[in-house]
Amino acid sequence: MNKNYKHLLAALCLLSSTAVLADDHSFKVTPAPARHDGQGPYTQLILREVTVINGTGAPAFGPADIVIEGNKITQVAIVGTPTSSVRSGRPKLKEGGTELQLAGHYVMPGIVDMHGHIGGAEQGTPAEYVYKLWMGHGITTIRDPSCGNGLEFCLSEKKRSAENKITAPRILAYPFFGQGQNKPFTDPEQARAWVREMKAKGADGLKCFGYRPDILQAALEETKKVGMRSACHHAQIDVARVNVLNTARWGLTSMEHWYGLPEALFDGQTVQNYPADYNYQNEQQRFAQAGRLWAQAAKPGSAKWNAVMDELLKLDFTIDPTFTIYQATRDLMRARRADWQDEYTLPTLSKFFSANPDSHGSFFFDWGTEEEVAWKENYRMWMRFVNDYKNRGGRVTVGSDSGYIYKVYGFGTIEELELLREAGFHPLEVMKAATLSGAEALGLQQSIGTIEPGKLADLAILDENPLANFKVLYGTGHMRLDKSGKLNQVGGVKYTVKDGIIYDAKQLLADVRDMVKKAKQEKLSQ
Repeated sequence: MNKNYKHLLAALCLLSSTAVLADDHSFKVTPAPARHDGQGPYTQLILREVTVINGTGAPAFGPADIVIEGNKITQVAIVGTPTSSVRSGRPKLKEGGTELQLAGHYVMPGIVDMHGHIGGAEQGTPAEYVYKLWMGHGITTIRDPSCGNGLEFCLSEKKRSAENKITAPRILAYPFFGQGQNKPFTDPEQARAWVREMKAKGADGLKCFGYRPDILQAALEETKKVGMRSACHHAQIDVARVNVLNTARWGLTSMEHWYGLPEALFDGQTVQNYPADYNYQNEQQRFAQAGRLWAQAAKPGSAKWNAVMDELLKLDFTIDPTFTIYQATRDLMRARRADWQDEYTLPTLSKFFSANPDSHGSFFFDWGTEEEVAWKENYRMWMRFVNDYKNRGGRVTVGSDSGYIYKVYGFGTIEELELLREAGFHPLEVMKAATLSGAEALGLQQSIGTIEPGKLADLAILDENPLANFKVLYGTGHMRLDKSGKLNQVGGVKYTVKDGIIYDAKQLLADVRDMVKKAKQEKLSQ
């Protein structure tokens, strides 16, 4: 196993109580260059005659004028009706102010991606590539769960983004539990001390995968005590001892993917029904069996199903399902040949996606019909729980985990919106999950997540209605036949506003296409 992959396993998915690896300083991702994109912030900026999707779950309304002063929204004024040309109550443009005439455009809060890794060395994805894909899709806030490029890198990029010195979403740093240690924790107080150290360094939370129960409990309790938040991918290597109910009781604020949830729903067994030759390190086998996990959980509406859901609801627990990252398991060809793969996937990332036992998530060595059928059923049950949880008042957020399993940054986030819609969410509920719910899960609901006075000006502006078709949010747009019979590409985010700065989203994506084209040319010349 090469050293980059060893680090990746530790940092992203496999850390357990049996192994902690120190940061490998050969694992490097290029930080973003100084910002040369975007205009503003302005003393006053008015977005005229837009239709507003405010992120609360309320229906769209407009025409409205949104007033931004500096980096904050100061007014959202309804100025008429869509069927009349009469306009009244319009905010006045102050001297030195700027306005954009945006009749026919839709404005929504910037998207919050709760599971956004900032590239990786093995993937060959520099931060600029990742950030511009995110910003080009209206993603203005991300949580980096693991800080897989090192905590120093993550905190530095977080600071540079907060100061708008780089073209990037705002970043929240969640280092993986034990990051920077060269030996496992053996005592709960060691875990508590590590949490306090991370807090002092500026981390926003922690990401865990599993650990010896008393040590993990101490870490989560300390995390809550010092005012940080937490995320957990309940790795199967530890989930027999610690499932979602355990960690939620200890103070975990959000679960990633679904691991640990079906295990909490077991009724008549305590471990997954693994075949005798199962080996967790065999990823083809691991993910094939993962696709058979929900079939072993308690059935919808059963006493066990309701008991688990009721307790998680009482704990105000957040589910960040990341449906998108496993989409290839139920339709490999679709994921491999998605519209964006040719122009937006760096050749190093494309190579990383291809079946390779040394690359995490590249496990399609012999992926056939039986695996895809099992995963389709797995999704049906998984989506049922998530939708029921939302219907009963639970918080569900949007996360992508892009950079693995054929998921390209930005595009994977929009696919997550489509998958929440498939799960049964109304489009307005999807919007809330992608904006306000993410802000709430991060403790940032007072500053981001909705379009209303007092909030930061983090917005996505489109000339198509995303509530009618989430595909118009993809950077590749949506193909539509016009009245003359001509096929046209429509949609894509037009402008992304972050902290009051307006970015040309289409230009950011053009920059990415140029990066990919250049990388392909360099590869051919080698």
